[in-house]
Amino acid sequence: MSKLADLKPEHFSWDCAERIATIRLSRPDRKNPLTFDSYAELRDTFRALVYAEDVDVVVFASNGGNFCSGGDVHDIIGPLVEMDMKQLLAFTRMTGDLVKAMIGCSKPIVAAVDGVCVGAGAIVAMASDLRLASPEAKCAFLFTRVGLAGCDMGACAMLPRIIGQGRAAELLYTGRVMSAEEGAAWGFWNALHAPDQLEAEARKLAGRLAAGPTFAHGITKTQLNQEWNMGLDQAIEAEAQAQAICMQTRDFERAYRAFVAKEKPVFEGD
Repeated sequence: MSKLADLKPEHFSWDCAERIATIRLSRPDRKNPLTFDSYAELRDTFRALVYAEDVDVVVFASNGGNFCSGGDVHDIIGPLVEMDMKQLLAFTRMTGDLVKAMIGCSKPIVAAVDGVCVGAGAIVAMASDLRLASPEAKCAFLFTRVGLAGCDMGACAMLPRIIGQGRAAELLYTGRVMSAEEGAAWGFWNALHAPDQLEAEARKLAGRLAAGPTFAHGITKTQLNQEWNMGLDQAIEAEAQAQAICMQTRDFERAYRAFVAKEKPVFEGD
């Protein structure tokens, strides 16, 4: 196991307190675009979270009133036009690896989205486990508007499962902005909060998760993602095995003893 509390990334900000890590993309003056370097560093950070013993929940926060404006036009889009197919495929696989790392990191991720959340920024929000937004959030999967397909970084697989096939198809074909109200009604956003309350509400939610049975949360995240590819019988068996594992944890015993004593359980994640 490793500790990430003192991580000092070069291409985004990171702080860790009370077992909750907060990530903010840099350059709020440009609405926090992603670069080749920030993609790779985020991918590596989420991969490392699998082994982090000092982080239980991640908040992916906004910065300067915006979440993320997607791939940087000058640092990414321009160079991509000059690349050959081998280089392009290496890039698209790397961006997909960020989503895989977020899914596989075993820690719940709470996105706190204010303002612009487009392109790869919308994908980061989509790949988070829980999504809070402000009424000012503007989310768009705008790949077709720059001449690309809507099937980017897993969008065609994940977005329909969140908001439904027809709604996802419209957003991915047109690249239009999904308003905050639409996103909340469709289940993309778990809740809307005023901009000045958004991050506090995200941290409150993260705090509830960090205070819960964190080993079991990791199992829940794993099953939520792995069961996409299972039939019902296989899923029920997988959950039987997963729950049996959780029944051997000390947190399960703590919950039982607290119930008997008519007390609130204090979970420790083991």
